Amino acid sequence: MEWRPFYLRPDTPPEGMDLPDYIQKARANGSEERLQQIARSNGMEFVSTRRIYNTRLAHEATEYAREHGKAEEFHRIVFRKVYAEGQDISQWDVLRSAAEEAGLDADEIQKVVDGGKYTADVAAQVQQAYQIGVSGVPTYVINNRYAIVGAQPYEVFKNALTRILNEKT
Repeated sequence: MEWRPFYLRPDTPPEGMDLPDYIQKARANGSEERLQQIARSNGMEFVSTRRIYNTRLAHEATEYAREHGKAEEFHRIVFRKVYAEGQDISQWDVLRSAAEEAGLDADEIQKVVDGGKYTADVAAQVQQAYQIGVSGVPTYVINNRYAIVGAQPYEVFKNALTRILNEKT
């Protein structure tokens, strides 16, 4: 599995924004409790975010981590900081902490990302996601051909992989 950048809300300002009313209302339907139950059943915490964070720096920092062989670890730490600790990943102190935890040089990652090394690459990856029809996260793209959108149960993946294998025979 390879994580790739995507902006659900590309219009999010650098400082982030409050959740729109429609998202707050949707959360009232019990989806938050479901996520908390799933997290607890897997020995994890889940903290509901109250804001939409601008993720550009985090995506670019992830490209730095990828280049240094630490993308998966860095990504996992960033997810924990957001969804278990409620931290704002648009802030350099949070990303620097994640970098250090992943064994990366925090000063270097900030310098390189702030220098714009990954800006065009991340933008191109996001554009490619839009071109292939990604409209939500998570989206799992299999063989650059098939997409599964959303946090789906195991059976959905099993059925998709079975169909793919049957096509090849």
